[in-house]
Amino acid sequence: MRHNFLETITGAIVLLVAGVFFAFGYQFSSSSRMPTVRVLANFDRIDGVSIGNDVRMGGVTIGHVAHIAINKKTFKAIVSMDIDESLKIPKDSSAEIVSESLMGGKYVNLAPGGDDEILKSGDTISLTQSSVSLEGLLSKYVFSNNDKK
Repeated sequence: MRHNFLETITGAIVLLVAGVFFAFGYQFSSSSRMPTVRVLANFDRIDGVSIGNDVRMGGVTIGHVAHIAINKKTFKAIVSMDIDESLKIPKDSSAEIVSESLMGGKYVNLAPGGDDEILKSGDTISLTQSSVSLEGLLSKYVFSNNDKK
């Protein structure tokens, strides 16, 4: 009888600790709501970018990718980003898709411009640089004709 009581107390403590970790993780995750501005950017290619990836500025996470779609007229990828509303990002800022490392994931990097107007919800960032294909670069290097005679 004493053995079952000890197991019950141990299980309750484990569940309590798991609940505390879950609450802590939820509070400090991206699930916690901060006021955001949704801006769009059009890219030729977005290889490796998916919903939930970071949006960074100067290496600091300022938002996340909220939605990805394809423009049926231009066939460009449309990336919707939720960015911290407290940041007043200039309208002439640029967006590029950057790799974290050779084997790592990708994120959208914003480089601030110098315009006095700021991005509002629904605005589109017009200056974009698409993802660089590592496979394409390697194949160009490997299969290029470098005969130097």
